[in-house]
Amino acid sequence: MKESFTVMIENFGLLDGAVQGTEIYLMSADEFTNWLAKASNAQQAWVTAQGFTAKPGKAITFAAVDGQIDFAIGIYGDHAVWDGALIAANLPVGQWQFAPYNSDLSNQSLEFLALGWGLGQYRFHHYRATPPTPTNCLIIPAGVHTRRLLGQLRGIYLCRDLINQPPNHMTPAAIEEAMVSLAKSYKAIMKTHSGETLESGFPAIHTVGRAAEITPRLMDLRWGTTGPKITLIGKGITFDSGGLDLKPSKAMEMMKKDMGGAATVLGLAAALMESGLDIQLRVLVAAAENAVSDRSMRPLDIIDTRAGIKVEVGNTDAEGRLVLSDAITHALEDTPDFMIDFATLTGAARVALGTELPALFCNDDQTATAILHAAAAQQDPLWRLPLFDDYERHLDAGYAALSSTGLSGYGGAITAALFLRRFAGKSSNWAHIDVMAWNLASRPGRPKGGEAMGLRALYGFIESFKKP
Repeated sequence: MKESFTVMIENFGLLDGAVQGTEIYLMSADEFTNWLAKASNAQQAWVTAQGFTAKPGKAITFAAVDGQIDFAIGIYGDHAVWDGALIAANLPVGQWQFAPYNSDLSNQSLEFLALGWGLGQYRFHHYRATPPTPTNCLIIPAGVHTRRLLGQLRGIYLCRDLINQPPNHMTPAAIEEAMVSLAKSYKAIMKTHSGETLESGFPAIHTVGRAAEITPRLMDLRWGTTGPKITLIGKGITFDSGGLDLKPSKAMEMMKKDMGGAATVLGLAAALMESGLDIQLRVLVAAAENAVSDRSMRPLDIIDTRAGIKVEVGNTDAEGRLVLSDAITHALEDTPDFMIDFATLTGAARVALGTELPALFCNDDQTATAILHAAAAQQDPLWRLPLFDDYERHLDAGYAALSSTGLSGYGGAITAALFLRRFAGKSSNWAHIDVMAWNLASRPGRPKGGEAMGLRALYGFIESFKKP
C-alpha cells in the first residue's frame, strides 16, 4: 500500500509527520475565552480588530515580529469533521500542523478534524482548462489511524469523482473499468456478467438496460478470505431518462447521479480494503442506462427476475429496484453475514427527509441500532424509516406476483424498500439506504455535486461488525 499512500497524501492535502508546519492551536470556544484573557495586549487588540468570534470552524492567524505568520488558532465544536473543513477554508494556503491547546482532545477528534481538512481539498477539475486551486496542506497528526483516515478519503474522493463524471463518459462500461482498476489496486477478484449470460441469469438487469447503446452488466468483486462475509450492492443506473415514462427535462438534469449507489459502494469498498479490515468483502454493482428505443421495456410489461418472481412494470422510471432485485438474489446465494444496498431509489425519501439525510431500512432491529450508532459516531447521519408490513398489499399486481411500483402513490420510499425485501427475505441480515448522493450547494468539505452519503457510517459499522 505504500505507493498508493504517497499519491493519496499528495491529493488530499495531507503530509506525513516527517515535515513541519505552522501550528494551529485547536481550542473550544470556552478555551479560547480563557486564552484571550491571558493573551498580550497586542493579541487582544488584533482579535478585536479582526472582529473574530470563537465559533466552531473559525480560525485566526497571528503574525511574528517579521510579519510572517507565527501561529493560528482554530475553534472546534461537536462536529469535528466539518469544523476541520471550515478551519482549512478560513486559513491562507500554506503548510500547517495541529497543536491541541488541551491534551484532552482525543485522537478520534484529531482524525475527524484531519478528515474534514482533506475533504475540503476536493476539486473536480477533470474537464477544465484552468489548473486546480492550490491545496492547503496539513501534517497528519500523531496518534491518528492513518490507514483509516486515508482509506476514507480515497473512498470519498472516488465516489465523488464517479458521480461527477458526465453521463457520456460514465457509462456501464466505465463503471466496469473503475471496478477493474479497484480490483487490481487491492488484488481482488473481479467477474462481469454481460451479454447472453446476463440475459439468461439476470433478466431484470438485462431488461432495464437493453434499450441503451452501451449494454448492461453486473460486476462482482471479491476481496479477503477471512472474517465475516460483508456484501455491498450498488444501483448503477448511469443515466435515467425515465424510459418510456420519460422524465421532464428539468428532472433529468441531475440524472447522471443515478449511479450514486454504485459509486458509494465502490468508495466504501476502497476505504475498507485500504484499511485492511479482516472481512470477506463482496461488491455487486448492477450497471445499466435507462434509455429509450424500440427495445425499451413498457409499462405493464411482465418481466422475469433471477429469483423467479414475475414482476409487472408499473412505471419504467422505477427501474432501480428492478436491477437491485437480481443483484440481491445473487448476493443471497453466497449466504452473507450482512448485506446492504445503496441506491438513489426514490424522490419520496427526499420528500420525507430532505436531500441531506439518507433513509435507512433494515430487517433487523439490532443491526439497525448498530448502524445508527455508527452513523452518529462517524458524524455521518442516517434516519431509519419503517418496513411497514401493512403496505405490502400495495405491491400486489393484477397479472403478476409483484408490482414494481405498487398501487398507492403514497409512502413511495417504504413500498420501494418492501419491494426489495421481497428478494432479500424477511430473515436475512439486510439493510437498504436510499440516498440523494448529491450536494445541491457548496459548503466547506461538501462541494456542490456528487457526495458519498452514508459511506463513513457504514465503514464504522463494518469496522466493528461481529459475525452473528
